[in-house]
Amino acid sequence: MSNSKGDLPILPGATLGVLGGGQLGRMFVHAAQRMGYFTAVLDPDADSPAGRVSHHHIHTDYGDVDGLARLAGLADAVTTEFENVPAPSLEHLAVARPVAPAAPAIAIAQDRIAEKAHFGRCGVACVPYAAIETAAQLAAVEDRLLPGILKTARLGYDGKGQQRVRTRAELVEAWQATGCVPCVLEKLLPLDFECSVIVARGRDGQLVHFPPQRNLHRDGILAVTEVHGQNMPKTVAQAAITAAKNIANGLGYVGVLCVEFFVLADGSLVVNEMAPRPHNSPLHHGGLRRVAVRAAGAHPGRPAAGHAAPAQPGRDAEPAGRPVVLGRRRQAGLAALERGARAARRPPAPVRQDRTAPRPQDGPPDLHRRRRRPGARHRLAGRAAARPAAGGMKAA
Repeated sequence: MSNSKGDLPILPGATLGVLGGGQLGRMFVHAAQRMGYFTAVLDPDADSPAGRVSHHHIHTDYGDVDGLARLAGLADAVTTEFENVPAPSLEHLAVARPVAPAAPAIAIAQDRIAEKAHFGRCGVACVPYAAIETAAQLAAVEDRLLPGILKTARLGYDGKGQQRVRTRAELVEAWQATGCVPCVLEKLLPLDFECSVIVARGRDGQLVHFPPQRNLHRDGILAVTEVHGQNMPKTVAQAAITAAKNIANGLGYVGVLCVEFFVLADGSLVVNEMAPRPHNSPLHHGGLRRVAVRAAGAHPGRPAAGHAAPAQPGRDAEPAGRPVVLGRRRQAGLAALERGARAARRPPAPVRQDRTAPRPQDGPPDLHRRRRRPGARHRLAGRAAARPAAGGMKAA
């Protein structure tokens, strides 16, 4: 093997391995290569986006022992692209190689119940909730949690695996519809807006953050991110930064971590979830070039390789915002850019404080119109086919 666990930091010229070959893995690979590293990707998709651009692509299942051994033989350190990789695979790799984020952090992020318990241990407030794993726990749910949202503890993302329930009868029906799998019931609260903070933490415990982001979702999927000094009250921004740091430190986390929050109508902040991976926000993968600290400098390759987090802490960014363009394939997204010149489409509505006001009819964005804006960039993301489930994953 090319490097023992104790040989840190791992300098450019070494090889960084990544479990997962999707669009986030592709961004990781490009960032690592710009920093001078070789890369090795393990993914079951022979045509994975990251595998197509990596120096090495190991085409096998995440739990394949022989494939993991080959990755350990190629890589000097290993990370993961997304939280849907089996934690035991990371534990297996960690015997021979530095692995970041570590298996325990991934295991917590895969399970909403364990995740909320971790938030509580860190002193970070969650939405009032109840864990439902048995019929007895279902019967014991307090009335104060209704109306609420029932979420599967695992295997949910982008709003999937979630059902709104108003009454106890609807709750029982919704839980039975999941197949009686472990769930959490979250009380429905008056939401003002959503925000997130991305932090990068090194093996030495040094931790920095990017400016807090204000996020607008459409149908459970991120549509617009705003990053500027006036995107939220400074007290809310500071509270979110402090909470994100506490969560990362509580895990002994190494790598890039995004923590997502709800800001309620009364101005209070509650944590929603965390994403222990490169995050699919415009800020992290470099779409907002105006941000004071470039995201490429804080991708997991730095802490995974033993480097401290970037030297400069996150600072306020110049006013910036960016749409996120999704497509089944990158080719389809590029074709949409060409069609945009001929189709007069209305861009998504801006973030508003008044959530009760009627929203104009959504439609595909006029990408050519946006591309003409100074500094405009677009992210075209997606695989040729859906990624098969491997282990547990909770909502993104």
